[in-house]
Amino acid sequence: MAEEKRPLNFIEQIIEEDLQNTHKREELKFRFPPEPNGYLHIGHASSICLNFGLGEKYNAPVNLRFDDTNPIKEEQEFVDAIKEDVLWLGFKWEKECYASDYFQQLYDWAVEMIKNGDAYVDSQTSEEIAMQKGTPTEPGKESPYRKRSIEENLDLFEKMKNGETPERGHVLRAKINMESPNMLMRDPVMYRCLHKSHHRTKENWKIYPMYDWAHGESDFIESISHSFCTLEFLPHRELYNWFVEKVSKEGELKPKQREFARRNLSHTVVSKRKLMQLVEKGVVNSWDDPRMPTISGLRRRGYTPNAIRKFADSIGVGKRENMIDVAHLEFCAREDLNKTAPRVMGVLDPVKLVITNYEEGKEEWLEAENNPEDESAGNREIPFSRELYIEKEDFKESANRKFFRLTLGKEVRLKNAYIIKGEEVVKDSEGNITEIHCTYDPKSKSGSGTEESMRKVKGTLHWVSAKHALETEIRLYDRLFSVENPDGDKEKDFMEFVNPESLQVIKGYVEPSLKSAGIQDKFQFQRIGYFCVDKESKEGQPIFNRTVTLRDSWAKKK
Repeated sequence: MAEEKRPLNFIEQIIEEDLQNTHKREELKFRFPPEPNGYLHIGHASSICLNFGLGEKYNAPVNLRFDDTNPIKEEQEFVDAIKEDVLWLGFKWEKECYASDYFQQLYDWAVEMIKNGDAYVDSQTSEEIAMQKGTPTEPGKESPYRKRSIEENLDLFEKMKNGETPERGHVLRAKINMESPNMLMRDPVMYRCLHKSHHRTKENWKIYPMYDWAHGESDFIESISHSFCTLEFLPHRELYNWFVEKVSKEGELKPKQREFARRNLSHTVVSKRKLMQLVEKGVVNSWDDPRMPTISGLRRRGYTPNAIRKFADSIGVGKRENMIDVAHLEFCAREDLNKTAPRVMGVLDPVKLVITNYEEGKEEWLEAENNPEDESAGNREIPFSRELYIEKEDFKESANRKFFRLTLGKEVRLKNAYIIKGEEVVKDSEGNITEIHCTYDPKSKSGSGTEESMRKVKGTLHWVSAKHALETEIRLYDRLFSVENPDGDKEKDFMEFVNPESLQVIKGYVEPSLKSAGIQDKFQFQRIGYFCVDKESKEGQPIFNRTVTLRDSWAKKK
């Protein structure tokens, strides 16, 4: 069956129109330009998939460029994490670039703009500049320094560069139009004095370019054909184009900025500032805490690159912001893990089951299928013995006809093993069940082909052999916030909506084959959910993170 062709999204339509009218195919070039001031999150994943996906579709290069113009917030740690995330998602960049690579060129262009009367040094405070900008309905007022001579501006700008000007002493502003209806065009700041060490350029620079000045010019330097960004940058487009026009020559390829809408994810926040608050206040343990919407958090939780790419592709790009239910992301994870994750057995809330007519000291190894979705996955052997662990919720002393699990006097099948019948229970002094006693049918072994093994029973339970079971730490993760939009109530701090049950740490038992499981190995615990081995695991002592439940259980809670 031929793959169904999907319609072009509006970004692809823009490119197709440009190929017909203004651009040659070999001129197509894209970029993903994160600022290295935090870890990437699920929102960035959409942008990564968009830009690198366009590169794959049009066989065009894609640069990974770090917009590192603010040394106060940026660190090498974030650069390394971003590179790891992009590679993990399965993308390769053409060139690794940095806005800081272009600091000298940006400075030289700024000098030319001063000489051409397009920029000036302003000695006012930031507060005074903000006041003079006016309002969207009222024109701004010109700075008293706007008419400084070219010679004075050049002299002051060089002193700024050399560090002879204190921080906040002067700024360089573009000379555009203080009456423009677009506030961003009212003489925007291009450079500020900042005597801070940069993670790459160290102490070389005492002035740093503002984002609007550096971003478009970096695109131009790299010959980027299309610069895609989120909707909040729509008002910046006019300024972006104005700056590029000032440094480009006729006939040179000018980058084209176009905007798409953010996709917000329910039950979380994706603001870097707010994510940092969660880390700093100890609500989560780290940037890669499995409850975080960061790519590193999702990876640690057990999400696959394919699941995230599928998610990004399925929600697409649009012109209006909307809220995507996190259940859709979880669905993408389940769908992918169902195909790839080996099936194993684990018991999270154990109660002992004793098969009274099974010979004491006897054990046997039973064959189990690794993944019914993948024939090549083969089979494994699991140990069986007289004493097992099953889930407490899989047993009731008495139950109605709709209870298809174990109860006294009724039969169920043990997965890959035998049919058993509940006989009696042992209780402690407080009336809690400590043991369930049952009998088994020796001729009902799964896969044996006997008439007894073909017998239909209404329930099948998972289990582990008590003698062979591996006790392990299991971390049950749930949604970090208890409401769909923690940012939605302007009267309340988003922190008030943190879900106190977002993490539950328990001890459970798993089959012994998992003793050798490695970091990031993924499994389906049958009848329970999908789990991943955490990085804090030690040799022979795996810790399991729950990625997602087997089915969407959140809907039932609402």
